[in-house]
Amino acid sequence: MRQLPRLLFFTLLVRPVLFLILGFNVRHRERLPVRGPAIIVANHNSHLDAPVLMSLLPLRLLPRIRPVAAADYFLSNRWLAWFALHIIGIIPLRMGGRQPKETLLAEIAAALQNDSIIILFPEGTRGEPEKFGKFRAGIGVLAEWFPQVPIHPIYLYGLGKALPRGEILLVPFFCDVFVGTALRGEGGDRRSFMARLDGTMRRLAEENKTATWE
Repeated sequence: MRQLPRLLFFTLLVRPVLFLILGFNVRHRERLPVRGPAIIVANHNSHLDAPVLMSLLPLRLLPRIRPVAAADYFLSNRWLAWFALHIIGIIPLRMGGRQPKETLLAEIAAALQNDSIIILFPEGTRGEPEKFGKFRAGIGVLAEWFPQVPIHPIYLYGLGKALPRGEILLVPFFCDVFVGTALRGEGGDRRSFMARLDGTMRRLAEENKTATWE
């Protein structure tokens, strides 16, 4: 019963708006996770990024999908906090200070242990449309803690133009989604994993330049 408002919001509003007004090409859809635990990692250019990623997965998985979002923004007032926590289902990340990584990432770790599908934007903030920022090390820590959990890299193109930073009106713009082969943290250290992830994301971005769509 607690999930009903969330299910109705995505079924009746989010999915129709995204797929009828914008439209998407999804390449390698078969690589998306079909169960938890899993981590989805994507570039971040728009507030549309998380709803789009959530809408690409089957509705039956919606109760398990948990986007990670900045607490200082999404918990800044009680109405936004209620919506972010109960409808979007975010895991609030409280940045700043000198928190040990065990404290900073504790709620994400607990969600993975509960078979959730985590959506994580390692750049930490929205950047310029279709430009990469440096990935923060938190995803490398999670890969090290959960070496068996698949990490699905996804490159998003066009969402930064459909809803640019600072805008509230949606601009009809066809968007592309490139799903990479899942990575795991097993058999390597944190630095080597981050290098593999960076290389995979850049290859997906290059694939976007040469893609042909039916």
